[in-house]
Amino acid sequence: MTANKKVKRGVYLLPNVLTTFGLFAGFFAIILATRGQYADAAVAIFVAMLWDGLDGRVARLTNTQSEFGAQYDSMADMISFGVAPALLMYFWQFSDMGKAGWLAAFVYTAAGALRLARFNTQISNEDKRYFQGLPSPAAAALIAGMVWTKQSIGVTDYDQYLTLVSWVILVGAGVLMVSNVRYYSFKDINLKGRSSFKFLLIATLILIVVTVWPSAILFVFFLAYALSGLIMTMIEVRKKRRLKKRAKKS
Repeated sequence: MTANKKVKRGVYLLPNVLTTFGLFAGFFAIILATRGQYADAAVAIFVAMLWDGLDGRVARLTNTQSEFGAQYDSMADMISFGVAPALLMYFWQFSDMGKAGWLAAFVYTAAGALRLARFNTQISNEDKRYFQGLPSPAAAALIAGMVWTKQSIGVTDYDQYLTLVSWVILVGAGVLMVSNVRYYSFKDINLKGRSSFKFLLIATLILIVVTVWPSAILFVFFLAYALSGLIMTMIEVRKKRRLKKRAKKS
């Protein structure tokens, strides 16, 4: 009986170590942002995303899921995808804006916290195929991708508009996180089963394209993903309106 109690009190090492790696990457992104190393901070956020994707999959594959792991993962996500992107954007563009700058960063951070809290409370009831609201890692990737891309491009003739565009994207990402807009989760894709050779070829080509200009490709991908939910919602609303009109006519 004593041995069983000791086992229950412990935590699974492997997935929680991976979560810690992600937490460290998010924390390090904040440190880099305060030093003005904005591109490196953006890369660190993407590294945190990598670890965040691995810890959950490893836990499921090794059957080491636990309530502690789920809560620890949420805490790490709050740092990596809630606080780090907001501070990165603040130090990069908003530090001279005054109240409007830090309020935008806070709106994003608060939205990230609310998004994670809602996800944790609805995880047993939600449709696994879709997320309700923009996932916080995708929102963080959108912000990090924009910063990384701009730092790679350097000075342009349109830099006078950069602060305004950055403000709109940061606040917009925050609003989408707490919205009811649905986003495809990709969780119904079976990675363990057999698939056509074409899929392997496509995956290889995507990897090659990403390595050519990773910052721009990742930014465009996550921008398209953020917009995809809005487009899907608009299509669903139009379908419902058409059905209502047909019902009234009949």
